[in-house]
Amino acid sequence: MTTTLVDSRYETPPVVRGLDLTAKVFLVLLLVVAVLYPDFGNVRGKGAAARAIGYPLLAFAVPIVWFVYWRERASFPWVADLLVTVTCFTDTLGNRMDLYDSISWFDDWMHFMNTGFLAAAAIVLTLHRSASLGATIERALAFGVTAAVGWEIAEYFAFLKTSPERLGAYTDTLSDLALGSLGSLLAAFVVHAIWRHGGLLTAAPQLDRLGQRGVLETSG
Repeated sequence: MTTTLVDSRYETPPVVRGLDLTAKVFLVLLLVVAVLYPDFGNVRGKGAAARAIGYPLLAFAVPIVWFVYWRERASFPWVADLLVTVTCFTDTLGNRMDLYDSISWFDDWMHFMNTGFLAAAAIVLTLHRSASLGATIERALAFGVTAAVGWEIAEYFAFLKTSPERLGAYTDTLSDLALGSLGSLLAAFVVHAIWRHGGLLTAAPQLDRLGQRGVLETSG
């Protein structure tokens, strides 16, 4: 008897794919503008170079991992990739529109929302939809809190240590970490609820052992 693992392949969701590709294109354009014209991009003194390097690496991380490890056995995880891309795009767009300086709560909202998006992407990419709520929360906090701490460290070395804002950075950092943790927790509840209601069933084909073509072809 011979057992063969069969690929999990799903039709690409057109809206999600369109949003993802559009966000990636505009992200690259905004980063180019920010590097060439920091004042126009409202990122002078805000780590423009670090963003220009880090954001493309993050935004294209899922495609690279998929191409290297998953492309032979699974369709592309567009939903997770969109969630990751959106975090980079919204931050860059927010700076370009000067929302961080013109709206007092915008920075707080971004830490809450974007950490939640990243945590949701991590959940979808690394947990099967049959995971329990407890496991989902654990994964969300493990990734989300780590990501929030990593962001604060990167932010400090990218521009904060030489910025006047560093004088109030302790309070702001604690607030950002708390908001990022809450965003991750909310992401766990939302993703798990969507799973329970039959959504996101094809969002992580690399984890799916019961794809459209089936799991096993057995002969003997």
